Amino acid sequence: MIVRGFFFLFLSLGLLEVLSHDGIVPLVQSLDGEWNLWNSNKSFFLPAQVPGCVHTALQQRGLIQDPYFRFNDLLYEWISLDNWTYATTFAVSKELRSKRQVLLILDGVDTVASVWLNGALVGRTDNMFRSYVFPVRELLKAEENTLLVRFLSSIVYATQRRNAHAAYAIPPECPPSVQKGQCHVNFIRKAQSSFSWDWGPSFPGAALWKGVRLEAFDSLRLVHLAALPLYDVGSSSWSLQVDALVDALQPTLAQITLDLPELLSRVAFPANIRPGAAKYTFTLSVNASADVRLWWPNGLGEQTSYRLLLTARSPDGVALLQAHSKVYFRRIELVQEPVSSSPGLSFYFRINGKPLFLKGSNWIPAHSFQDQVTPHVLTDLLRSAADANMNVLRVWGGGVYEQDAFYDACDDLGLMVWQDFMFACAMYPTEDDFIRSVREEVYQQVWRLKSHPSVIMWSANNENEAALATDWFHIPDRQRPVYLKDYVALYVDNVMAIVKQEDPSRPFLVSSPTNGAESEREGYVASDPYDPRYGDTHFYSYSADCWDWRAFPRTRFASEYGFQSWPSLSTLRPVSVAEDWSLSSRFAGHRQHHQDGNEQMLKQASVHFRLPNSSDPLTHFTHTLYLTQVMQAQCVKTQTEFYRRSRSELIGGLGNTMGALYWQLNDIWQAPSWSSIEFGGKWKMLHYLAADFFADVLPVAFEDENGTLLIYAVSDLSQDLKLRAVVSVYTWSTPDPLFTKKSDLVAVPGGSAVPVFKWPVAALLAGSGRCSRRSCLLAFRLEEGGGDQRGPANHHFLCSPKDALGLKPPDITAKVRQDETGLVVDLQSSAVAPFVWLDAGDIPGRFDANGFLMLSRNRTVAFRAGKPTSVTEFSRALRVTSLSDLYSP
Repeated sequence: MIVRGFFFLFLSLGLLEVLSHDGIVPLVQSLDGEWNLWNSNKSFFLPAQVPGCVHTALQQRGLIQDPYFRFNDLLYEWISLDNWTYATTFAVSKELRSKRQVLLILDGVDTVASVWLNGALVGRTDNMFRSYVFPVRELLKAEENTLLVRFLSSIVYATQRRNAHAAYAIPPECPPSVQKGQCHVNFIRKAQSSFSWDWGPSFPGAALWKGVRLEAFDSLRLVHLAALPLYDVGSSSWSLQVDALVDALQPTLAQITLDLPELLSRVAFPANIRPGAAKYTFTLSVNASADVRLWWPNGLGEQTSYRLLLTARSPDGVALLQAHSKVYFRRIELVQEPVSSSPGLSFYFRINGKPLFLKGSNWIPAHSFQDQVTPHVLTDLLRSAADANMNVLRVWGGGVYEQDAFYDACDDLGLMVWQDFMFACAMYPTEDDFIRSVREEVYQQVWRLKSHPSVIMWSANNENEAALATDWFHIPDRQRPVYLKDYVALYVDNVMAIVKQEDPSRPFLVSSPTNGAESEREGYVASDPYDPRYGDTHFYSYSADCWDWRAFPRTRFASEYGFQSWPSLSTLRPVSVAEDWSLSSRFAGHRQHHQDGNEQMLKQASVHFRLPNSSDPLTHFTHTLYLTQVMQAQCVKTQTEFYRRSRSELIGGLGNTMGALYWQLNDIWQAPSWSSIEFGGKWKMLHYLAADFFADVLPVAFEDENGTLLIYAVSDLSQDLKLRAVVSVYTWSTPDPLFTKKSDLVAVPGGSAVPVFKWPVAALLAGSGRCSRRSCLLAFRLEEGGGDQRGPANHHFLCSPKDALGLKPPDITAKVRQDETGLVVDLQSSAVAPFVWLDAGDIPGRFDANGFLMLSRNRTVAFRAGKPTSVTEFSRALRVTSLSDLYSP
């Protein structure tokens, strides 16, 4: 048994459930519900829900509009500049007041506040990411207890802190003007994106964004229980490291029993529990004869859990504590080893001994106001990720550590989580009080999350190594040692030190992107953190042709890349008016927080497509929205397929790519961004295409410099396959193949990318008898020996669609019917139709395929409605668009 002292107190439910037996659990009184709320001069005085935030409370009472409507993010800046007070009055039972210790626990305070109970100051808060615990027993009375939480404007506080830091600047001072945000966010422990980002608004409000309660006990309480699975390779056996954080009022002798009944494993320890909060660590060996079922990521197996029971009894057998927690058995390794005879190191994850290609995206906050992020919102987004064949999400370091419901859902869905700590795109101060607050934050979050099998990685920050190494902030050479020292002090001496002490079961990176072990060798800031021979990379290029795979880095692991698009009109409509529906409108410019973003989208689209030419303003706008989504989907598809086929190749020391996480999964509001899911949950075209390009078995085609078509079979499966490529030539004008060629069967080992087809494009066109690059295109699929198709079909354009001959409006007709599965759309087309898009307007739900290349005269698409919807209602809402519909004759 190991005992360590801790200086923090907090309670996180998460995986832990304290069993309810009289005398062995604390008494808890929730203070959630309706409070009062007022601003500094009491010109606003209103009821407000807790958990909640000021903006939500004002909107719910009709005192402001939807903060997301048009330009309200600027019009409502005054809310964040004001000071606000939350207040509640409550009674306390005699039983609770009679306990020897009564704690006031605030699980989430956003951000800078003083807490007053019955006129006495009980404490202050300055960190959104941690819980606060204050002893209040002596201040409580039976009736009319008054609790006040007085908030200081986060904007004002951040400026005060920056002004007090006179020794040297901590860049950046302010966000770019296009973001329309606030300054000095790096001086406050708050969601960094709340002061604005290039995909989101500035709403640095005030909130009691998690629960508030009283907790009372006489002897001791179990604050948290964590179980880390440990695997011994030599003996092929499992054990559990069980960490119990106990808060005791006096020395206590106890017998601790740990029990995994489903695995027939049980152990008892004597424990000498000392006063205060301390961690007690035990080891439970799993019965060697037990059949331990593992937790696997999405697509690889089941997400099995077990039940761990902890009981503490006094020497005379009286129960002191009893709780149980879910336990998952899985092991994770980050492999960084020399690569062949070339310079560099590998960078890939091995789970349960199996090398794994990570397929997924990056997660940002789902709303500016966290009280609006319900478990339903989270689950819907996470299911969308899993349904698109993703197995990982990176929780980005400029937002929030997500709520327990997020990690619970990831555990259940098999979605791995790359977890950043909340530092992004900035330098940070290292004064003692800032470091103390950060250390407490890190302790609490590591303890809260380390039992979740979905969390496979800790990363200390987003892009701060790259910012320092490549001089984002133009720091003079003579001052660089100061910032390097601060960087190491914050992320290495504190964040990393705590993580390695409290969670030895997971890999840790100091930054992303990073060269990983090579960055550590260079003092934690590499000379080039973007070196593709090491670690992970972030790569964005909006000017190069995104259809050209040569433009992409042949990296070990791509953890960020992407392109912008606009959301659909049905998503924009609630926050805009008709005059806003143009890319040249003031609204469109206001919502675009990325410099020249709208121009970049149109320029990239114009490389391969003609821009819409409708003279009707609304039609022109909707067609433009559609085309930005076509461009984004095709760009990310091309880049992702390049990374997936590079997994088994090492060319000039580059390659062996083992991860593709595009930026980004979700949106924080209704605006242009890099997301594949619109605010509200509607899938963009990119997300539909992701379900194919992240498939477990996938054919990928490209042309080399000699005009030879190569098709790779990519497999994430464990078993080996034998596959052939089947390639068909089509004209743009007719949905019937002219010529088909099959390759021989080729062995495709599990977890590999293998070339299965190599043939000159000119020879394929010649075989069709009447084709040119401009008049024809290629479609292909993978088949097993018996002719069964494996994986989705794919296609290869031989020219830009804007140059295609014979591409014409396909006159698609759509008929809606109902069958036993739900709503079904029967499509008919007279010609090849690229990027067929079905839009159900405001009706929530998703199609089983969308944004596809229609190569047949008939196709049936199912729609899973998110609410009861009749055939008539759905038919009225449905719109079908294909690429050639954008252009007038």
